[in-house]
Amino acid sequence: MFIRRKKNKSGTTSIYILEKRDGKQHFIKSIGSSSKESKLKELEFKAQKEINRITKQMSLSFIYENDETYLKKVKSSVSNIRIVGTELVLNKLFDEVGFNKIPDDIFRHLVLSRIIYPGSKLKTIEYLSRHYQEHYSLSGVYRYMDKLHSDYKSKIQQISYNHTLGLFGGEISVVFYDVTTLYFEISKEDELRKIGYSKDGKSHNPQIVLGLLVSKEGYPLAFEMHPGNTYEGHTFLPIIKKFKTTFNITNLVVVADSGLMSKTNIKELKRLKYQFIIGARIKNESSNLKQEILSKNWSKDKIYSIETSDHDNLIITYSKKRAKKDKANREKGIERLRKKISSGKLSKQNINNKGYNKFLKIEGDATIKLDLSKAQEDQKWDGLKGYLTNTKLDADNILDSYHQLWHIERAFRMSKTDLEVRPIYHQKLKRIESHLVISFCSYKVYKELWRQLKEKKSTISPEKALDILKSIYAMRIIMPISGETKEIILVNTDEQKEILNLFDIDF
Repeated sequence: MFIRRKKNKSGTTSIYILEKRDGKQHFIKSIGSSSKESKLKELEFKAQKEINRITKQMSLSFIYENDETYLKKVKSSVSNIRIVGTELVLNKLFDEVGFNKIPDDIFRHLVLSRIIYPGSKLKTIEYLSRHYQEHYSLSGVYRYMDKLHSDYKSKIQQISYNHTLGLFGGEISVVFYDVTTLYFEISKEDELRKIGYSKDGKSHNPQIVLGLLVSKEGYPLAFEMHPGNTYEGHTFLPIIKKFKTTFNITNLVVVADSGLMSKTNIKELKRLKYQFIIGARIKNESSNLKQEILSKNWSKDKIYSIETSDHDNLIITYSKKRAKKDKANREKGIERLRKKISSGKLSKQNINNKGYNKFLKIEGDATIKLDLSKAQEDQKWDGLKGYLTNTKLDADNILDSYHQLWHIERAFRMSKTDLEVRPIYHQKLKRIESHLVISFCSYKVYKELWRQLKEKKSTISPEKALDILKSIYAMRIIMPISGETKEIILVNTDEQKEILNLFDIDF
């Protein structure tokens, strides 16, 4: 093969690649044309590179006598195929949050594996070995968890706080708090794992109580664990005090559900000059206040504000949709009680005053009856909900703040299902807490995925994004000419290309 210049009638010169076969010149390829000598030199250089490429390709074709030998050669050149999509995006988010300030590779692997492939530490080790050729022993992972607890817990929460602070313009003025329970597959209690009221329906399993503090939109800020028999209301003030002191916050509004707020807690919040927005137990208010609430005309969706005797602001809202739901739930509860009474499965021993058991009446030593007069009294409150606050915020801001508690409920739900935080199999207190540290970090990275998808106006959910990323593979191949090893990212579908483009990942 050789390069030829050919003058054109237009005055330009074309650059061709030709080949001489059987005494004749055969056209191979046109490279381009120009009237400038400098450009023609560039075209000739390009033509020579093309000749080199074609020559090598032809020589390779000669080596492979048929498809079978070619396939064998390709197979022998492929050294590794692995899932790479999740690694490309989640590593980027991990670094952007700031968790790369923790220098240990094992920390990154443990955090991201809980998002990609949640499971026990043994399953995590097998997953890392199989897909990433990262080999850790179980004892080595446990030793690292001891180190994580002693060296990095406070630093990790500081990193998470600093990142969240940046998202809100350098100020976090509203925080949200709630608790959940995490059970253990054991029968024996110890000083931490106690049998208590279970939110997982595992009343016979020892558990711990987990308190989580988040910002607006559910970005995790801090967590604390408590013995499993701890009353959830007692977990509230310690974490708020610690958070406020650790991060030197002066003005803070705390939002929590009514179940966490005893009169003692409210009194202490006021003493500490904390502002709060909490769900109010309006049925437990004074007779005069209850009479005032029920005397209002609730024929339409409305909002009323009442000053309490303690000079707090009690916001009462009414919703027809909520009233319909309250009525339906009560009727279902009463029907369940009827069936239990008629079947004889309801006895005095398992009656408490929770839920719809308040509609029961016990006569004599053993007779249990439904007291429908209590149900009629309860009906008056259908559709009504109260919010107690000592802030100066208007009603719309108070309601908007309280309604953001769903983010923390979603955090618990997602942590228990997608991240499989529970059941917990660790024995030592330090490792239990380290397990929660890892889960805390995993949820933070997950929330950053959620935030960036929302910021980029993508319609893809975080769950779907992870599914797409898990379908993106990379292949390491030994190049037949140079012998160098190259990694090729296999991106075939439009949704794979879209998700990588969203996060500026080259492929």
